[in-house]
Amino acid sequence: MTSHRLIRADMQISAELVTFIEEQALAGLDVTADAFWSGLSTLVHDFGPRNRALLDKRETLQRAIDGWHIARRGQAYDIAAYKAFLTEIGYLLPDGDDFSITTQNTDPEIASIAGPQLVVPSTNARFVLNAANARWGSLYDGFYGTNAMGTPPPAGAFNDGRGARVVARAAVFLDEAFPVSGTSHGKAARYAVVGGALMVDGTALMRPEKFVGYTGDAASPDTVVLRNNGLHVELVFDRNHPIGATTPSGLADVRMESAISAIVDMEDSVACVDAEDKVLAYGNWLGLMKGDLSETFAKGGTQITRALHADRSYTGAQGGTLTLKGRALLLVRNVGHLMTNPAILDKSGNEAFEGLMDAMITTLIAMHDLNKSQGLRNSVCGSVYVVKPKMHGPEEVAFSDEIFTYVEKALGLPANTVKLGIMDEERRTSVNLKECIRAASARVCFINTGFLDRTGDEIHTSMEAGPFSRKDFIKRKGWITAYENQNVDIGLECGLSGRAQIGKGMWAEPDNMYGMLDAKIDHPRSGANCAWVPSPTAATLHALHYHRVDVFGVQAKLAKGGRRAYVEALLTIPIASYRRWTKAQIRREVENNAQGILGYVVRWIDQGVGCSKVPDRNDVGLMEDRATCRISAQHIANWLHHDVVSHAEVTEIMRDMAQVVDRQNAGDPLYKPMAPSFEGIAFQAACDLVFGGTKDPSGYTEPTLHARRLELKAQQH
Repeated sequence: MTSHRLIRADMQISAELVTFIEEQALAGLDVTADAFWSGLSTLVHDFGPRNRALLDKRETLQRAIDGWHIARRGQAYDIAAYKAFLTEIGYLLPDGDDFSITTQNTDPEIASIAGPQLVVPSTNARFVLNAANARWGSLYDGFYGTNAMGTPPPAGAFNDGRGARVVARAAVFLDEAFPVSGTSHGKAARYAVVGGALMVDGTALMRPEKFVGYTGDAASPDTVVLRNNGLHVELVFDRNHPIGATTPSGLADVRMESAISAIVDMEDSVACVDAEDKVLAYGNWLGLMKGDLSETFAKGGTQITRALHADRSYTGAQGGTLTLKGRALLLVRNVGHLMTNPAILDKSGNEAFEGLMDAMITTLIAMHDLNKSQGLRNSVCGSVYVVKPKMHGPEEVAFSDEIFTYVEKALGLPANTVKLGIMDEERRTSVNLKECIRAASARVCFINTGFLDRTGDEIHTSMEAGPFSRKDFIKRKGWITAYENQNVDIGLECGLSGRAQIGKGMWAEPDNMYGMLDAKIDHPRSGANCAWVPSPTAATLHALHYHRVDVFGVQAKLAKGGRRAYVEALLTIPIASYRRWTKAQIRREVENNAQGILGYVVRWIDQGVGCSKVPDRNDVGLMEDRATCRISAQHIANWLHHDVVSHAEVTEIMRDMAQVVDRQNAGDPLYKPMAPSFEGIAFQAACDLVFGGTKDPSGYTEPTLHARRLELKAQQH
């Protein structure tokens, strides 16, 4: 909870946030406390009212859209009339002239390397360190310890048979990416560097330029570094290693360059509701930017201290030193424009907008990295990467651009030091994406689709249009393909290739790497040069796809073809075309939604866990965050609103599913059961999201979750 407050520049600020800023964040920077607080005060007081006006505009547009659908209820959907109406009210804007972004000084991980991307909650230091260090991962471990080869890992001691399968599977990859004429990496007995070339049993690689470095003796190297499609692979030789002793060449491991970038998340995957939470999140970001973050924990009865990995040095193929980054490039996701936070009260006693806090404080913290000339550096190009979620249309993107222009001036940074990632996850952004990119054309470093938030916003925006299809059928509708294609096509049209990331969303099943290997290659094939994965191991396995697909080659071909979808396709509302659902089908759909909501919300409220692996109705673990919660809550709210299901039926299902969730969490000593009383704050929060879903702003879960979490924290104190 927020502690006592101190006055700084007409603001009442939690003492713990003041202490953090003045004693930690500002230490070593050429920014005084007075200058910082004065700058933040101006941001809060001058930009706050404009922020509020933008939120009011969202509601004005929503009321108009609701009215349009209500007036035409029972009529056939007329997309031409709907498009004309959206244009008339200023929701849909015309595309302007063609342009290319002018973003400068983006790091290679943003501009020229295609690969996996992690998203990690900023409040968990151990997870944050794992994500930052996931730049490199063991392919052997990835195959052995998951179901990537089609079967789950065996229990107990090391299984020699499975180990042999792993070595053989890795050799198949090496033969595909780094072929050697007449032999296989799986059969090779000797690797040597001769005259700047890698010789495998005396034969050079078919593409010699893919060999870039090594360590140890050239005649018998300890490691060999290869590069394909911009990604590095390290072969590790050790005949004394249990695996190396079984291979002809002593190949003990294949280490993959894996998570090229990682988003340190202060939004969907965290539960930050007050100064205590924000200081924890900011503190971990500070440790990352200074390079001194560490965490000590017990594992297997041993105390382990984890810190950031150093860069990796090799002898280059032609001599000299080859240095490779040891950590993922880190972006930080600020919160959107909606929420306020009690950590700061303005001069009128109102809570400050949390997005304004994040903009000023996360940029200030990143200055510790910008000031470095050596050591553990995040950006070697002098940039700060901020992902801004849940913006609605070009006006809100332009507002974010103005915010960071102001922050740069207040902190004495060069213009456009802060690069902006635009999450294409709200419909008003999707249908105006080109103009959204134009609104921050000197900052854009990233655009990304988010099916879950996009669907949640679609349901809320079109709430009055009718009952939506079942969730699995929504995924099959044509508007999803149009949305995904347009995000890539417009990104390429606006010159993002070679300057910025074009991203795709999360693989939601962290335990199903076999399925991921089969399906997620579609992301690089689509022209996306980054895509989200749920773990460092998943990043290592997903990296295989970027070796198979030359993403920048795909982008070049797509850029010549023009757009594959236009706004009409995005305005096709996925309402049910006919309703022949049985009672059992309806109940099953509501049960699936309710179980996911409850499984997520109970940990959010009771334990402050913002991202969870929640077992679904079939006990399959799925990654749940506020985006998944939003779509599920909005879906039930839509069916309630259109009498597909009754209040009494949903209440019964919520109680039944609470008991299922209780059973699924029985092994968690911190878990508080919701049944049999169903009176706890967590259960009530889940019900609030469902029964009040039509009234929640844009269908967002944050207002309810924050209010209920603060209620619980107040009881605990």
